[in-house]
Amino acid sequence: MRSWGSWGRSAAAVVVGISLLAPISPGTSVVSAAPAPSTSSVSPSIQIVLDNYPLPFDSAPKIDNGVTLVPFRTIAEALGIAVVWDAASKTVVATGNDASGQPAKVILTIGKKSAQVNGQAVELTAAPVVQQGRVLIPMAFFGRQFGAQVSWESATKTVRIQSPKREMRTMGFYAISSYDQVSRLENLNSAAFGWAQINQNGEFSTTDKDYKWPKADGDVTPESIAARVEDGYLMVHGLDGNRQTTKVLTDPAARDSSIQQMVSLAKDKGFKGVMLDYEGLGWKDDPATAKKQFNEYTALLSEQLKKEGLKLSLALPPLNGAYQGYDYKTLAGYADEIVIMAYLYVADKTPEPMNKVDAAISLALRQGVPKQKLLLGIDMENENETTVLDKIGLAKRYDLAGVAFWRLGILTQAEMKAIDSSVTKIGG
Repeated sequence: MRSWGSWGRSAAAVVVGISLLAPISPGTSVVSAAPAPSTSSVSPSIQIVLDNYPLPFDSAPKIDNGVTLVPFRTIAEALGIAVVWDAASKTVVATGNDASGQPAKVILTIGKKSAQVNGQAVELTAAPVVQQGRVLIPMAFFGRQFGAQVSWESATKTVRIQSPKREMRTMGFYAISSYDQVSRLENLNSAAFGWAQINQNGEFSTTDKDYKWPKADGDVTPESIAARVEDGYLMVHGLDGNRQTTKVLTDPAARDSSIQQMVSLAKDKGFKGVMLDYEGLGWKDDPATAKKQFNEYTALLSEQLKKEGLKLSLALPPLNGAYQGYDYKTLAGYADEIVIMAYLYVADKTPEPMNKVDAAISLALRQGVPKQKLLLGIDMENENETTVLDKIGLAKRYDLAGVAFWRLGILTQAEMKAIDSSVTKIGG
């Protein structure tokens, strides 16, 4: 799952505010809104940083009598908070969870210096205002209600927000050498067990180097390990340095044999599905040709898995990476989920550039992949206890289905603590 080397790389605001969820509707007049007092000033130099990465906004923050107000819709959506604008009453209704995970409902009214929080009146430091068709409100208040940590850096005019812990689908990769952290499976919704691969001859194998079926140790068997997680996938790894994956995609006998073997093994060993981790496609071939070949193979595999009541997961290189042989839109139609391997843009042991990871997610969504099917892959060989929070923050910001960590066996105690402070498995 980590090649390009291992997943696949050979090529190289303290008082601040938030804005309305949506522009004021075309039929709604905002002319009657009270003008900003003379002490107010639009402050385009103010920036909002969410989970250590800038958050774009379409209505500039402003300072009103010493209170910094910032756009609401952008922040609310990035924090997973549902917002409704009532034009008739000029109110914003926001619903989400508070810091303890309990439901919270906040109602704010334009020009009114008090809010309703779960039916109780709460005083505000400033009344919500309308600016450029957006509603701005005091952010510190909002953060307290929904569990976000908010701070204001006056020197840099920066609103810093740390998103609250969120329930998401969590996946881990169990491969190569992961047994020392087998207990970590309890913190996950799913795991991909890297116990099979396409070997150098273009054949399905469970006995070759690295990605192989592990030996039992007394009562500890591969099956007993896989049973420790709700959704266990048999992961099949494949590189294309020697054209072995191209062979399995294009040679009818190799194709049919590989599909039959992986489906049978997944069924017989009690897995919930198969994860394909075929890397390097489109590097040596025309990308359009590689896409067609992989689409056809994936369609056949999906069909056979469905007959057995099994699921299909795909681990795919990012669309802004070196390998261009992946048709995300078509593949999403066959797969139950897709893990974006958004890493190895830079040298090993170096945290991935946030702008590259951001672009990888954005490109997948633009291709038409439903966010409910997308998990952000995070390579913990390159991240640390600080940077992993930034990556998880992007998955939250885009409201993806979840996150997937490469791999069990290499996580430090500090990294596991950080992950658990930011995300928890669905139902856990």
